[in-house]
Amino acid sequence: MFNHRFRYLFIVALGTYSYLNAVFAEVFELYSIHAPWYLCMSTMVLLTLVVWEGNRFAAPIVEKQLAGKDTWVKLVVSFGIGTVFSMISAILLTAAIGVFLAGISSSSLKLPFKLAVLYATRINLFLHTINAIFVFVFAYKQKEIEAESLQKISVQAQLQAVRNQINPHFLFNNLNVLSSLVIKDNPDANEFVEAFAKVYRHILNTQHDDLVTLRTELDFIKPYIFLLQKRFPASLSVSLNIRENLLEGQVVPGALQMLIENAIKHNIVSRKNPLVIDISVNGNAGLVVTNNLQKKDMVEPSTQIGLNNIRQRYELTTGKTISIQQDADYFSVSLPLIT
Repeated sequence: MFNHRFRYLFIVALGTYSYLNAVFAEVFELYSIHAPWYLCMSTMVLLTLVVWEGNRFAAPIVEKQLAGKDTWVKLVVSFGIGTVFSMISAILLTAAIGVFLAGISSSSLKLPFKLAVLYATRINLFLHTINAIFVFVFAYKQKEIEAESLQKISVQAQLQAVRNQINPHFLFNNLNVLSSLVIKDNPDANEFVEAFAKVYRHILNTQHDDLVTLRTELDFIKPYIFLLQKRFPASLSVSLNIRENLLEGQVVPGALQMLIENAIKHNIVSRKNPLVIDISVNGNAGLVVTNNLQKKDMVEPSTQIGLNNIRQRYELTTGKTISIQQDADYFSVSLPLIT
């Protein structure tokens, strides 16, 4: 609110309106203030300007220093700073105008000081009340926009799933036929087909879920790892180090798969330079996926499905976000484990 483009017009209007109210209530006669009318009005307009501009200058500083704090805390601190600034400004401005322009002796300024401080603090209170309304209305509108965005993303995801979806009965029936054809002569091929069917079934079953238990996600990721190890024999190692009591925590479905895909996409995977991925839980109840860093010289074009996708889904679903760390040797992503 303090940065409103018409603020100077509002300042003049508010100062003038306050002066006219004081004249109507015969304030100057009541308190025997015999300064010229134009000095009285100018003092009120200037005081309104100083209070407004002081708050406009202080607002971004408070926002920066209290980043991450609740909105109410920021508003209360801003109001407190504005009140102190308003009192000091009222005394200094009244003294300057009263002594140098109105010819009032310093011994007679006690009452004008009180009236100026009273006016400045009430203007400060009024401005912060309006600002609080602006802040919470804006926050409400942002929540509405986020809700609409989440709904739009959900509809788009469902539409994309419909576009990409193969009839599950057709797929599973044919996988069963393929499995029966290869089981006699190639049991590894049959195991591969079964693992592929489990992965596909999980994707279909969880495509509309916001969160799934870690146990469910691991039941899916184990056959997925099996498929990858068939694709990269002796070149890929994936370890799972998760305690049993944490398996009922919840994660965004498919997040582990995306992180493993991301690691394979961006790193060399070979017998000479095997890719090692570790999935564990840290002390902050975060699910951590870590891989050794051995970046490819050329990376295939991004499909925009990766870290940003996971981050957005966590923020929209839980209000939490992921943490990414990287050094010369390792890359790790920590996913909030929702309990």
